[in-house]
Amino acid sequence: MRRIAVMGGTFDPVHTGHLVVAEEARARFALDQVIFVPAAVPPHKQRADISSGEDRYAMVLLATASNPFFAVSRIELQRPGPSYTIDTIREFRAAFGPEAALYFITGADAVLEILTWHHPEAIIRECRFIAAARPGYDLQQMTRRLPKHFQAAIDTLVAPGVDVSSSEIRRRVREGVPIRYLTPEPVEDYIRKNNLYVG
Repeated sequence: MRRIAVMGGTFDPVHTGHLVVAEEARARFALDQVIFVPAAVPPHKQRADISSGEDRYAMVLLATASNPFFAVSRIELQRPGPSYTIDTIREFRAAFGPEAALYFITGADAVLEILTWHHPEAIIRECRFIAAARPGYDLQQMTRRLPKHFQAAIDTLVAPGVDVSSSEIRRRVREGVPIRYLTPEPVEDYIRKNNLYVG
């Protein structure tokens, strides 16, 4: 039985924290593959200045190239309209078959909002969630805020603390502050050569 995880996100840009979480999940849950899926039109992101899908896809390719267990999919970039998790999971379910164990990796904060997602009940029928949290995060929030059948579909993962975010990287680039080691070097080079996030 193949064990596949989908890691969705805007990845604007992809950073070290994303990679650490993906690798930690791969090891902890004995995953055969972690597939990064850059969102085309993220329904929960309100920013008007999201970088092009092609730039974000290219950066994720560069960031994951050295890990044989990582892959990148254009599945949401090729689909018109908003990037709904249920549509993506159903496409991967069709591709890998009913016997595959499918996981969806996302942040613990995002999982707390799952009831606001498009067809949340259908999502938890199709896959399990891996809710990634930094050390010290209050995982009991899920117990307090989510129905029991949702809790049953969620595994938690406390990843090594990497205090970095995409918004912080964008801010640092705008202000001319170094981003070395916050994102892989090929991504840093891509951002610089393509003048991303400069203002």
